[in-house]
Amino acid sequence: MRLLFVGDVIGKPGRQALKRLLPKLVDERRADYVVVNVENMAGGFGVTPETLAELAELPIHCLTTGNHVWDKKEVVDLFGRDRRLLRPANYPEGNPGVGVHLGETASGIPVATINLEGQVFMKNVDSPFVCADRLLAGLAGKAKVIFVDFHAEATSEKQAMGIHLDGRVSAVVGTHTHVPTADERILPGGTAFQTDAGMTGPYEGVIGFRADRVLQRFLLQTPSTFEVAKRDVRLAAVLIDIDETSGRATGIERLLRPDGGGSA
Repeated sequence: MRLLFVGDVIGKPGRQALKRLLPKLVDERRADYVVVNVENMAGGFGVTPETLAELAELPIHCLTTGNHVWDKKEVVDLFGRDRRLLRPANYPEGNPGVGVHLGETASGIPVATINLEGQVFMKNVDSPFVCADRLLAGLAGKAKVIFVDFHAEATSEKQAMGIHLDGRVSAVVGTHTHVPTADERILPGGTAFQTDAGMTGPYEGVIGFRADRVLQRFLLQTPSTFEVAKRDVRLAAVLIDIDETSGRATGIERLLRPDGGGSA
């Protein structure tokens, strides 16, 4: 089977690119299962019912997020309304939402998606490594194909997670830094890995936001309001081939598609 993962969707430009490019990409590359990270979908921060509704007609099986999932209070209700929507599983017990989703392809192949958040340079969440071990124990016998979106800042932590889960999951792909990394590979145990899938949004600014607003914060060391940039919009994704009988990855390809219908 073939799994397509789309990196962090940034604001309106990212949503428009996703709507224009995803259906064609799924058809072209014969993707059987689609996972999309949507934590930056509403103005660059969080998810709302309106932005999620824009994706209703798209062929998406699971929606992952990260630390910005909590930025819009409406997300609490969304967790109950759309079971595809995940938040990182290693937030303390008692938080709304869940961090694992069990779905299946059109042909009936079970696919599990796990959403985790890193600890290095991030919030003081529970250990993603211990959490991953616990979730995998709970998935035993339920799915051979297991995809992990590891939302983390440090490349070292992401690579450590790949090694920790090698041979136990089909793929570990990082998100959060918004910069696609050129290190896609199959680890020795058969797990596909890439440090960061990159973002789906405008590449003209700084990680999807207007450069002048970001520079103001760096130059003056005072708060400034970030605003999503508009130009050079691209869709970043990772395409993974998986042997559904063993759950091992057989191929991984990094994709970066320009949105010809968006802003020039």
